[in-house]
Amino acid sequence: MAAAAAGVTAMGSKRGLAAENSEQSKSKGVTMADHADKPMDRVRVGFIGVGARGSGHVEQLLLIDGVDVNGICDNWEGSAERSAQACVKAGRPKPPVFDKGDYAYRDMLARDDIDAVFIATPWEWHVKMALDAMNAGKHVFVEVPAAYTIEDCWKLVDTSEKTRKHCMMLENVCYGREELMVLNMCRLGVFGELLHGEGAYIHDLRGQMNEVEHGTGSWRTVHYQKRNGNLYPTHGLGPIAQYMGINRGDRFDYMASVSSPSRSRAIYAKEHFPAEHKWNKTPFKCGDLNTSIIKTTMGRTIMVQWDEQLPRPYSRLNLIQGTKGLWGGFPDRVVVEGDSPNTESFEQQDQLKRWYDRFDHPLWKHIANDPSNRGGHGGMDFVMMWRLVYCLRHGLPLDQDVYDAAAWSAVGPLSEESVRSRGKSLDFPDFTRGLWKNREPLQISV
Repeated sequence: MAAAAAGVTAMGSKRGLAAENSEQSKSKGVTMADHADKPMDRVRVGFIGVGARGSGHVEQLLLIDGVDVNGICDNWEGSAERSAQACVKAGRPKPPVFDKGDYAYRDMLARDDIDAVFIATPWEWHVKMALDAMNAGKHVFVEVPAAYTIEDCWKLVDTSEKTRKHCMMLENVCYGREELMVLNMCRLGVFGELLHGEGAYIHDLRGQMNEVEHGTGSWRTVHYQKRNGNLYPTHGLGPIAQYMGINRGDRFDYMASVSSPSRSRAIYAKEHFPAEHKWNKTPFKCGDLNTSIIKTTMGRTIMVQWDEQLPRPYSRLNLIQGTKGLWGGFPDRVVVEGDSPNTESFEQQDQLKRWYDRFDHPLWKHIANDPSNRGGHGGMDFVMMWRLVYCLRHGLPLDQDVYDAAAWSAVGPLSEESVRSRGKSLDFPDFTRGLWKNREPLQISV
């Protein structure tokens, strides 16, 4: 969705993190921890932003039983109409289209035939739209990261608690086959006591800078010019957080972050754009590689890396180390004491089949091979959508809640503040306000 000019800020509060956190000791409503809303016979949805990502969400949900598409909004000419026509092509009624300006989505939110809203817009619009949707009585499913200031993370938490509406960040990687299997192995104790994890988003996205007037690069490139830290932490971090039971028996305690020099995007801009082009007018601030270290209250450690510009193969790392063994991704490898041939060499490639045969997650086995699954990213997108619809229709708690959205997203602003402070460690807010101590780790049965 194209957005009107909105300032990109590094932090949401000039008073500092300590002042923000001290003011959030009391809930503005009732906790959303393990909240289950009443079952829905049908899930009536609306979409805000149907560009490259949002249009895929429309196509996925059209494949799932029990879903009605009752509104599509995008302010870029033709985008909303194309997704509306996709509904017609799928044999559904054409939904109303809202495409007249940046705030046309509010007209869609005024409808009483929409239960849930999917938001896939530029980052600076996520929180504004999510708050408006929850205050209008809609459940919210928002793309990653949900927010990029601590203040906005708290706004999502407070509004979800006040309105009693779900606010789930659409972290699709948690529904990948590998990630679900490793979650299953962690719950079964295969790796013993979990001690350390590593997650990342390493993806050469310099080519997005060619999307100058419209598309992801048109707004995302501006963030690289204004911010320095981990701008996109959740793809690698989300699964690690679920393995470790973050916000469910443990939580992020504090973190420190450092960034490398910023080089690659300036080089790319000089090689691909004229000297007077806007990508060459403003220096790039964001370091090419950011590394953050998180300590949890139980003493466990997590390394999170981010790099969207260096010439380097794609990786999310996806490493979890326990007292009995390890799983590592990219490339996939495993070693488990007492089960692997020895602990000094990994089982890899064809040797992994026996692990998938034993530990493939029930949810993946139930859904991934469904004939209707035409999901992107190896099937994880469809599994995510199917699962959230299943939870809504059966009145079950969601696998990711607003506290996860806030904690995982908070790595972004905390990393920026730490980088500015020469790697100083910073405390995480406790978005659950202490309820993490008595919650059980995530269990997904189907």
